[in-house]
This record gives sequence, C-alpha cells and structure tokens, in this order.
Amino acid sequence: NFKPRILKRDKRPNILLLYADDWRHDTLGCAGNPVVKTPVFDKLAKEGIRFVQNMVTTSLCWISRATLLTGQYMSSHNYKDRGEDFPRPWNETYIPMLQQAGYYVGHVGKWGISWLPHAPIDYNREYEGSHFIDDVWGDWPEGTPQIHVTEANGKQALDFLKNRPKEEDRPFYLSVHFFATHAEDDHKDQYLPQKRSKSLYKDVTIPVTETSDVGDTDKFYKKMPYFFEDNNEARTRWRWRFDTPKKHQRMMKNYYRMATEVDTASGQIIEELQKQGVLDNTVIIFTTDNGNFHAEHGLADKWYPHQESIRVPLIIRDPRISKEAQGRVNEDITLNVDLAPTILGAAGIEVPDFMQGRDMSDLYSKDGADLATPWRTEFFYEHPLIFPTDFIPSSEALVRKDLKYFRWPDFDFTQLFDLRSDPGEIHDVINKTKYK
Repeated sequence: NFKPRILKRDKRPNILLLYADDWRHDTLGCAGNPVVKTPVFDKLAKEGIRFVQNMVTTSLCWISRATLLTGQYMSSHNYKDRGEDFPRPWNETYIPMLQQAGYYVGHVGKWGISWLPHAPIDYNREYEGSHFIDDVWGDWPEGTPQIHVTEANGKQALDFLKNRPKEEDRPFYLSVHFFATHAEDDHKDQYLPQKRSKSLYKDVTIPVTETSDVGDTDKFYKKMPYFFEDNNEARTRWRWRFDTPKKHQRMMKNYYRMATEVDTASGQIIEELQKQGVLDNTVIIFTTDNGNFHAEHGLADKWYPHQESIRVPLIIRDPRISKEAQGRVNEDITLNVDLAPTILGAAGIEVPDFMQGRDMSDLYSKDGADLATPWRTEFFYEHPLIFPTDFIPSSEALVRKDLKYFRWPDFDFTQLFDLRSDPGEIHDVINKTKYK
C-alpha cells in the first residue's frame, strides 16, 4: 500500500538513464583508456560530473539491477536467484513512483529480472541474450533482417522520444539498458559487434594489464585463494577469451568495438533531446550493472570483490550542476544503491525510508562539508554462492579507498589488500604485523 510523497510537481526535469552491461570503470576515453573511443561519454563528463569511486554492492547482473530498482542491498531486496519471482512489491521500486508523480515512463533493453518484460509502464521493449535479434514487436518495416542489439536499443529509444506526449507538464523517464558489452556466452566468438565497426581498432595492439594472465601462464591465478581451481567459472571463461595472446587481442577489440557502438547510440539519443529542445532540462545518467575482468588475476567476467569487478563508470549531467562544477571528477564512494534515490530526488519525490542509498545530487548541489550526514567512507560488498562452491563461491568485502578486507564465507578464508601500495590486489597482507 506504499504511496510516494510528491514534493514537487512543477519544473521537473526529464530523466534519461543510459545503462550498459559488463562495463568496468576504465572503459572510457575520459578515464584514461588508451584504446577505446567514447567521444559522447567523454563530452558528457565535461558537461557533468564523473564519479571515479563508483562501485556496485553485488557484481552480478540481476542482483545489481534489483538494487537499481529498489535502492537496496541484496540482503534487503533478497533477489538472489533469477529464476524466482521478484520478492519486493512493484510499487516499492522507483519506476511506479515516477508514474504516480506524472512521469511518462519508458524502458528499452535488458531488464535482467524475470517478470519485468510485463511491467505496467507506458513503453516497454525488453530483450537480451543475443547480439543480433529479430523484430518481435513490429517496430520496423516487414522483412527487416536481424539487427544488432545496440542498434535496436537506439532505434527504440528514439521511437519513445519522438512519440512521447509533448505537454510541458508531462516530463518523461527513459531507461536504455544496453545488452552490450555483455558477451554472448554460448557463442564461440563471445563478442559480436556490428559489421560496420570491424575496422575500428584493427591496427591497434591492446595493452595487457600488469596483473593479467594472457596465454600459457597462471602466474596471477596462482595467487588466488586455494579453492580457486580449474573449474571455477571465472577461470573457465578466461579460457574462452584470453588463453592465447591472439584470442585476447580479438576479444578485447570486439569488446571495445561494442563499447564504441553504445557510445554512438547514446549520442543519437542525446542529439534527439537537443533537436526537441529538452536537453538542458534532462538529467542524464550513464552507468553500468557491474565491472569485468579482462584477464586480471587469470579471470574473466565478474562476481568477485576485486576492483575490476566492482568499480563501474558513473557520469551525471544535471541541469542543477553549476557551470563552475561542470567537468569535475568526484572521488567520494558512490554506489548503485544510490541510483534510485538520486532519480527520485531529481523528480521531486521524497526518498522512502526503506531505500538504503543516498541522493548523489547532494555531492554537487551542496558543499560536501555542509552535509547533515557525512558521506560514506566504506561499504559492505556481498555476493551469493552460485552452486557448487567450486563454481562461483560466495564472497563478502569491507571496501574502503585505502584498504579492502575480503571474506570467503564458504571456506572461512579472509584476505586484506592495501590499495595504496597494491591497487591490483595481488599481495595479501592479512598476516602482516603492521596491519594487525
């Protein structure tokens, strides 16, 4: 029976959420990546604020997306198994709250939660799992061949924007959940970009990071806890993608091609906002559901509490950001649990008590020193066991900017990493006297 408290009904901004998949914090030109081209997101960062210590509380698709919707940690929303019904009431997620406040609401792409393809919203186009898809909605001319999932994301986002109600007192909310850069897990090539992107990065050599195992080596995988064996799923996927230098180059080039395609599609969406004259009254948020190992620690994919897995990009372009603040880099610890409160705050809706995050606009609309409650300096990371224990073991972590404490509950095993001297999390110092 929850009903949101609407604090403001006039001069509310539109809200656009650009939400990518399996995309870690440094897959951006503006984050210093020497290869990937993301000019749209780079420009967005110059016009907004980039949060460089943004992380997820669980690095797994459906759990992270449940956290996005509810503003809650996994242990509160309790959506651990994707095959189960979503355990929280729909009206306790932020989307129906926006609808009750008068927003015209649309969604394009991957919900990642079992029943949400049928969610009662104004415009709903859900799909995932393949990089080339059929038109199952009748949105394109009859006989249109399969198109790339990112192209579909962009086309349907534009369809929503062009056909939405144009009344001044009817703001819109649109979430565009790109399936890229998620791999097509059952395909031998894993990453399948659009044909027109094949020339991108063709003559570039992708650097291998300092803590990566690429090819016939397990130097860094040997440093993982003793229970990480050959049948660990992250190691299995490493073999799919990175067990030869040639394969590593091919996989990473296609991964970066797909990232650039998301950037291009996002640019087309933002250009439509400009054409409609509503860009400067639209809050734009770019972020992702979780990070990704690119052979670091001898791993692929996500799940575990390491930086590559839990740190994700976050850029916010907000009309409330002052000219002086545009282009700043923020180093406070922000989390995916903060997204729902931030969206509700922008819409003039009181953040309900059962949400566990905070409105991130406080970090740019107020002086941080003036916050009534100081911003967090640490957080709890959690990930469930995906059976059996040697497949994806459960993990927990206390995460700070200087230190990170790991706990592997299935094995009662702990680790400690000093991120100041060891940002790659290679040297476990749990038994060092100075850290006692």
